[in-house]
Amino acid sequence: MKSHASLRLLVNRADQYRARGDYGESAALLREALSLAEATFGPGDLEVAKILNNLGVIYKYLARFEEAESVYRRAFEIFVQTLGPAHPDVATIYHNLGGLEHARGRYAAGEPLARHSVEIRDKALGPHHVDVAADLAALAAILDRQKKYDESEPLYHRALGIFLSAYGPEHYEVAINLNNLAALKHAQRRFTEAEPLYRRSLAIKEKLLGPEHPEVATTLNNLGTLLRVSGKAHEAGTVFRRAIAIYEKTLAPNHPALMTCRRNYDRAVMN
Repeated sequence: MKSHASLRLLVNRADQYRARGDYGESAALLREALSLAEATFGPGDLEVAKILNNLGVIYKYLARFEEAESVYRRAFEIFVQTLGPAHPDVATIYHNLGGLEHARGRYAAGEPLARHSVEIRDKALGPHHVDVAADLAALAAILDRQKKYDESEPLYHRALGIFLSAYGPEHYEVAINLNNLAALKHAQRRFTEAEPLYRRSLAIKEKLLGPEHPEVATTLNNLGTLLRVSGKAHEAGTVFRRAIAIYEKTLAPNHPALMTCRRNYDRAVMN
């Protein structure tokens, strides 16, 4: 029983660090939890798979993509062998593998993974479940990076409607979908529609996560890019500087998000 309590404590602490944006400390705690779970339950146990999945999410945030894929694949094998291929937890791994390919910029590779997630979860949970909405939003993000806007935009709106109905207007998932819908409109040069969506997303994230969370910096970077191409270079530079300051506190110096934000700032100040 003591090992069970210790495991819960480690996982809970890792979740707290993750929520604060301290991904390095969260990963360290999850690795400790993984070792304890393997020793306590065995390497093929569902508790092990759940920790592996959580660790994959953190590795993705840290841009440690090869390690993320490795732990996701191991979790996938455990879930399929234990629960069967049509279980919602299997859909979770498809969702996360698709998100990993999105982070790598391999959008075509991520699309079938995201579609599998939607198909499994829709059958298991029904079309109006919030987990289905999360899958729809993830698929939409992959589609719009391939310029498949006619399919992706309705998916974003469907997901956003489910989240608003379930959670209200100031929830994290609402903020994520507002940011992604803004990015779609941004890509289509619908700048006047995109800017208020970015700003709504930013306000929700700041309220929920705090003003120095890396996800706040992500939306700041997106907003700064929009401002730059809209001819508002001075305001864009201010927004980029704030995003860079947040990333420098929370990410490794060579993290792709930080390097991209610095390049975006350079473009803004050279205008």
